[in-house]
Amino acid sequence: MRHLAIFVCATASVFAAAAPAPRVLYLVRHGAYASDPKADPRWGPGLLPIGVAQARLAAARLAGLPFAFDAVYASPLIRARETALVIAAELPGARVQILPELEECTPPTWRTEEVSEETPAAMAACAATLDRLFARLFVPAAGSARHELLVCHGNVIRYLVTKALRVDTKSWLEMSVGHASLTVIRVQADGSFKLITVGDVGHLPTNLQSGASDNPEPDLSVPQQ
Repeated sequence: MRHLAIFVCATASVFAAAAPAPRVLYLVRHGAYASDPKADPRWGPGLLPIGVAQARLAAARLAGLPFAFDAVYASPLIRARETALVIAAELPGARVQILPELEECTPPTWRTEEVSEETPAAMAACAATLDRLFARLFVPAAGSARHELLVCHGNVIRYLVTKALRVDTKSWLEMSVGHASLTVIRVQADGSFKLITVGDVGHLPTNLQSGASDNPEPDLSVPQQ
């Protein structure tokens, strides 16, 4: 009986350790950047100074959360990698992992006139990549809750939001998320989703907000008397 009790306890411990738990995903859009003909055509340009400032403010907000991130992922494009490095520098023990599936792309949308330069094949491939990413990351954690940070792009974030809401993914372009904004999606232990916030820029003063559809270009000039 003693051996049976030990076996039952050990088995119960294994199942308890693997029990589903919440996973909370924090999606941050990269900071502001500008097109640069000298930039690497594959990886794109890096952050503007205002983009670095935006990333630092996002970092301060994330560093103030009452837990340590279990993982920090970034798109391989330079503007996202730099944003992730700025943020990770403020998160003790954080190490940026490059996740190719987070790279910017354009999935299918109802607003075909706005994506006329994209081919149907490229948009379908984008959606397929993001669907695989969602199926892999947006699932309950095993054993204990996890908090994971994804630094990526506006199209990627908006598409993943439509997936979490279980609405038509072609509606992703009906949303706007600014530079260094924060979107939080909680995956419940039962696999359901809670959208906590979308495109939150509460950590950015108005004159440092950019990238959303209603944002004017920030005026960084010196005032003249």
